[in-house]
Formats: sequence, C-alpha cells, structure tokens
Amino acid sequence: MRLLITGLNGTLAPRLAQAARAMGHEVIGWDRAALNPDDETLCADWLERVRPDAVAHLGTGTARFAAFLAARCERFVFTSTAMVFDHEPDGPHDVAHERTAKDDYGRYKIGCEDAILAASKTAAIARIGWQIDPTQPGNNMLMALDEWQRRDGHVAASRVWIPACSFMTDTAAALLTLLRRPQPGVHHLDSNADDAWCFDELARTLARRFRRDWQVQVHEDYRHDQRLVGGPTALPPLSAAFARL
Repeated sequence: MRLLITGLNGTLAPRLAQAARAMGHEVIGWDRAALNPDDETLCADWLERVRPDAVAHLGTGTARFAAFLAARCERFVFTSTAMVFDHEPDGPHDVAHERTAKDDYGRYKIGCEDAILAASKTAAIARIGWQIDPTQPGNNMLMALDEWQRRDGHVAASRVWIPACSFMTDTAAALLTLLRRPQPGVHHLDSNADDAWCFDELARTLARRFRRDWQVQVHEDYRHDQRLVGGPTALPPLSAAFARL
C-alpha cells in the first residue's frame, strides 16, 4: 500500500509512518514548501501523479483542504480530538453525542469533521485523546509533564479529571488498521475508556514506570470525564499498555 501521511513533522504521524513501514507499506509525506494546500490545481495534479492507495490526514490545514483530500481517496482517515466535546455536559462522550466545543481548537476540528463527511462517504474520523510516548517530541503527555515539573517545580494533577488518552503506538496501530481495512464513520480511540483513570493516578503511574521524580500535587480545579466511548474500534486499555512496559 502506498500511504500518504500529512503532518510527518508532528507528533503522532511519525509513529504511524514507522508502523506502516514495518508492515512493508510505502510512506509518502506532504511537502508544504512545494505543495501549497490552497492551490487545489497543483495539489490535484500531484495526487494524480503519486496515486496514493490511502491517505492519513494528521497535519494541520483548513477544513476545505481536509475535504479536498477526503474526496480524492476512498481510504481516508482523519485524526480529530476529544476536544470536540466541552466539559459541560460531562462525559463519557459517545460517538453519537452532540459536539459541544467552545474553544477555537475544538470548533476547528468540528469544522473539519463536517467538511470531510460531506465530501466522502468512505472516510473515517478518528477522535483521539492526549498521546503518551517515551521519546516523541510535541504534544506528548509524558514530555508535557516533564516540562511542568521543570517550569513549576511540580506536576499539578486533578483527581476529578478523567482524560481521554492512549499510547502513541496503540493509536498508530489502530489508524493503520483503519487504512488497511476501512470502516467509514466516527471512531473513538481512547485507552482510558474502560479503565477510567483519573489524571492524578495516571501521573503517578507514569512517574513510576518512566522513573520520573515529579512532585505530583493533587487538586480539584478541573472536573471532566473526557472519556471517548462507543464506535466500532477499541484500543488496548491503559492497564494493558502499562503492563507491556
């Protein structure tokens, strides 16, 4: 399979590329310096030459660009976010629930979801939570907590926040499965969906398993059951992911 992945300079896309190459698939990146996403004629000509068998859209871009890609490949996966749901009403959030985001990022992802679903009947939308990885830079929970400790001298962790989260390797494996065996519609990829670990428990477990000397300070300033439930795809639970370490 020839797989086009956007966002290869980001956090999760390199893990997806690694998993794809390990299974013998060819990975192609999107070079924004050479291919302006706003130039649809140029982009369409390039896609016609490259002819990817599948597209994983993990990069940033407009809702129009997301729809443009979805309309041009039957095997298409887009990574959305748990943040399409606000904390009011509280979760767990099912695939069928109304999206209630009030912040700009959540609304941006909602716009992309809607544009993709209008452009393609075969596209898959994978909503994901905060990703965990021992080394990958970017929006990575482990690295973020390292930075909190450096910056603040402690890690502030709410005991009343149940985050949607997963290890990147598990998320990448699920995305690759959706590309190899397409299942159109909305998927919730959350390893905390069943375990329901609160953030303070998760922070302490990460500290133990990755030998961090974080000073975890527990609070109740943020309350949200952010879990993503329902849908046809399930990830291994956090408890199983930690057991592999």
